[in-house]
Amino acid sequence: MQYRTLGRTGIKVSPYALGAMMFGASIGNTDHDDSIRIIHKALSAGINFVDTADAYSRGESEEIVGKALKGRRADVVLATKVHLPMGDDPNHRGNSRRWIMTAVENSLRRLQADHIDLYQIHRPDPDTDIEETLSALSDLVHSGKVRVIGSSTMPASDIVEAQWVAERRGLARFRTEQPTYSVLNRGIEAEVLPAAQRYGMGTLVWSPLAKGMLTGRIRKGQQTDLRRAAMLTSFSDERRLDAVEQLIPLAEEAGLPMTHLAMAFAIAHPGVSSALLGPRTMEHLDDLLAGVDVTLTDEILDRIDEIVPPGTDVGTPDQSAYLPQALQRPALRRRPVDERAAA
Repeated sequence: MQYRTLGRTGIKVSPYALGAMMFGASIGNTDHDDSIRIIHKALSAGINFVDTADAYSRGESEEIVGKALKGRRADVVLATKVHLPMGDDPNHRGNSRRWIMTAVENSLRRLQADHIDLYQIHRPDPDTDIEETLSALSDLVHSGKVRVIGSSTMPASDIVEAQWVAERRGLARFRTEQPTYSVLNRGIEAEVLPAAQRYGMGTLVWSPLAKGMLTGRIRKGQQTDLRRAAMLTSFSDERRLDAVEQLIPLAEEAGLPMTHLAMAFAIAHPGVSSALLGPRTMEHLDDLLAGVDVTLTDEILDRIDEIVPPGTDVGTPDQSAYLPQALQRPALRRRPVDERAAA
């Protein structure tokens, strides 16, 4: 395993990171012992970077990771996140100091750890001043409970603003960003990745298999056996399916399974530190680990560029990604009716 530096933090991480979203009862593996075996197999293969979040199965994923890392904690770069709802209380979510200080203690308890190597803001919070968030996170860094801080799915403009605020106020700054990135979702190449590189941020990308569309098991006009397929509208998006149909023969020509082509693409960008694997079963993990040493040639990357141009997203955006408030709320895009009439 060839390790990389996580931005300019000095922390060495494996190019494949283990994502723990699929461990827990909500959407993933309900067997704790099996999940722990998967984590141990990944660590034995050389993966030293494990990423989870408090919201994954409402804390159950963190509990599984905590049990799996007993006796191994010192050898693992451990990352988790805060922001998504952890209950019905409106203050048990978001990026406020009030919630961050509570959430980190809950995560440390579930992880059975005395510190978190990378603590990430899971999503931007337009209701909370970024200075408020960075101030709270800075205190966690100074206390030793957190080593470095990061963001996830932040637009490039928010990344720049957070860096400026940190510099002006003398606060800890985001050292990493975690966006979605795959052959089908290349939008971050336009601004997010260049901004992260400019500020020396490491980038940990999620959904490199486009939520299963790049496994080779989803074909145009065919039924898919992937779990939750009926819930994912992108699986029926003709533009995405057309792109997959062009990628499959390219992978065959290169002598690669689709999963290996997709993962190798995700870590080929110089701005990407690690790509997250999200296995639910040992079989999933074994398949992905078999491609850890795959390197794509310039010819293959050029062919991928022809199918999905750089900096573009194909079809329906990932529903899990962040959508700015200006796009979610029509009222932010429309003047009041009386003002429109007067004009």
